[in-house]
Amino acid sequence: MSIRHGLLALLADGPCPASRLRAGFEARTGAAWPLDLGRVRAALGRLEHDGLVTREGVDEAGRVVYALAEAGRAELRAWYARPVERTGPPRDELAIKLALAVGTPGVDVREVVDTQRRHVSEALHDHVRRRAQVLAGPLGTPDEVARLLVVEQLICRAEAESRWLDHCEARLLRLDLHRGGETGE
Repeated sequence: MSIRHGLLALLADGPCPASRLRAGFEARTGAAWPLDLGRVRAALGRLEHDGLVTREGVDEAGRVVYALAEAGRAELRAWYARPVERTGPPRDELAIKLALAVGTPGVDVREVVDTQRRHVSEALHDHVRRRAQVLAGPLGTPDEVARLLVVEQLICRAEAESRWLDHCEARLLRLDLHRGGETGE
């Protein structure tokens, strides 16, 4: 997740303090990726050091207000213009867990798959419920549309993980692989 570019995008709407940037990020993403205020402040410090944001003074509450510098606008335009690179597979904990479970004595790999499937099913149900809540109201603001896009992405990921778990289970059944590399019973 690019906190750096997320903050630049929010600052394109106008100057604001770190706490409002944090709240704006969570409003746009539906809090799918909550941010710690310390991380926001640290990122703003790096952005300021890189000349992408400037301090515009303090607000009525005494909070430092940040603004997008021209170099930050150029970086933001460049970020929107380039694709998100998916170089190399990410280290996916579930894939690693299943790969290691296959060779671990005493571990029922299919039970690991079933446990994850139950978890994904619950998460998918929650995401679908959240989507219904978003769609129940008007989609008149950018924040509402952004929340819908994020929750639909979460739904698609959960559905894809569920399909992959189905594939894993089918593969394990075809190989008659149950516990820790054992075949047959």
